[in-house]
Amino acid sequence: MGDKTMTADEAVARLESGMTLGIGGWGARRKPMTLVRALLRSGIGDLTVVSCGGPDVGMLAAAGRISHLVTAFVTLDTIPLEPHYRAAREGGGLRLTEVDEGMFLSGLQAAAQRLPFLPVRAGVGSDVMRVNPRLRTVTSPYEDGETFVAMPALRLDAALVHVDRADRLGNGRCLGPDPYFDDLFCEAADAAYVSCERIVDTAELTKDAAPHSLLLKRLAVTGVVEAPAGAHFTSCAPEYGRDEEFQRCYASTAWPEFAERFLGPDEDAYRTAVHEWRKEQGR
Repeated sequence: MGDKTMTADEAVARLESGMTLGIGGWGARRKPMTLVRALLRSGIGDLTVVSCGGPDVGMLAAAGRISHLVTAFVTLDTIPLEPHYRAAREGGGLRLTEVDEGMFLSGLQAAAQRLPFLPVRAGVGSDVMRVNPRLRTVTSPYEDGETFVAMPALRLDAALVHVDRADRLGNGRCLGPDPYFDDLFCEAADAAYVSCERIVDTAELTKDAAPHSLLLKRLAVTGVVEAPAGAHFTSCAPEYGRDEEFQRCYASTAWPEFAERFLGPDEDAYRTAVHEWRKEQGR
């Protein structure tokens, strides 16, 4: 329960190939990109990734690190379908389990509660059952006799999330308007690694805090990584918005070229490469 601070590389060193990895955030919003880039610099692969996907999924899929993806969508928000993910999927590079957002939420809730599944109306009467033939239904044992989708728990070996503030114990605060599913990712995982814009004392973390902003509890967090601008190029409201210009560069650049230029040996090299790119653009 003591100091859980570590570097991004130290957090990734605790992961292994073949794991089921949950990645927090939503599309191109508050993704733990410093941790994702550290993962890309490692040799870890053959991952089952559970994510409301954005460039985290796009990059890992393009690099051949994902063998199985569980998702409700993969988007860059202002670019509806993540292009590097699309290329990997069209090339047959990964297996896909695509579920409704409500089912995704229920799967994480079931895992967080250590239940094998939860009944959910989402998906009933849709093609989700056709494209996922392994899914089952359950019938209510009460008078209503209603049939539900039995959404299996999305148990995770590890989770990666990003928040605005955290203390050294693993408590995390979200300053933006939407917590997404980040708390559930941590609770559904055997180990959770949290990057944050800034590490603060616990007293500062709770000062003048709305109850809903205290998103992560230390009991569900294994490691804390201080990573200023750690969600770039996705947004981290209210700290910064999505870097739309750089996102367009990412989306329009062939993956080998993008990786060679921007995925250097460490995060400092990434920042330097982005700075040099901005100078070239006259920014």
